[in-house]
Amino acid sequence: MSTDPFANPVWNALQTSHQPLALTSGRACKYPQDVAPFAAVAENTPEALRDLHSLLLPGETTYLANEQPPDVAGLRSEGSVPCLQMVFPHTLALPEAKPIEIAPLTCADAAAMVELTSVAFPGFFRSRTCLMGSYYGVWEHGKLIAMGGERLVINPWREISGACTHPEHRGKGYAPRLITQLLQDHREAGRTSCLHVVSTNRTAIELYLRMGFSVLREIDLYRISRIDSD
Repeated sequence: MSTDPFANPVWNALQTSHQPLALTSGRACKYPQDVAPFAAVAENTPEALRDLHSLLLPGETTYLANEQPPDVAGLRSEGSVPCLQMVFPHTLALPEAKPIEIAPLTCADAAAMVELTSVAFPGFFRSRTCLMGSYYGVWEHGKLIAMGGERLVINPWREISGACTHPEHRGKGYAPRLITQLLQDHREAGRTSCLHVVSTNRTAIELYLRMGFSVLREIDLYRISRIDSD
């Protein structure tokens, strides 16, 4: 493994803590498509991309981090999304948050989680994303209105992800409260908190900066689809 686990984050997660979730072929691995739309290769070569091709279903789309993948028959590159990697310094005091009641979420709440993210944060949360880590939520009248949890797990790092609030309930301090709970969990477990955020999402970036996160680097997520058929 690289001495910098976030140089190839998905690969390192699937080779370690998330290995039970990994679908692997040669120099490529990926999450099941109902867990997360992320894949990785050990090296950015045509051979590794052909291994990835064998893991994808016809029409399936996934994302690769960092480097522009080479052209391979049967795969189509569909552009990239720039993202910031941010980290919460382990020496920094935890931020204060409003005393909002939150509750642990489990995979029994998956339908509610998918419903919320489909409105508030579409594209990346799936029916079994709940398997990737711990999640918390805010409920109102039996409806999930805010949530946040963990995605990539690369010891000692824990990625905070899925932090979102229903558009009708934003501005009430739910996101900082949920993120602070995750920061506290990570601090108590001796882990370091990190996250990825789309570089154009200034509202979220400003929130993370106010809470104490710092920018580690900018990376690109490349969207790849399998376009041939079996």
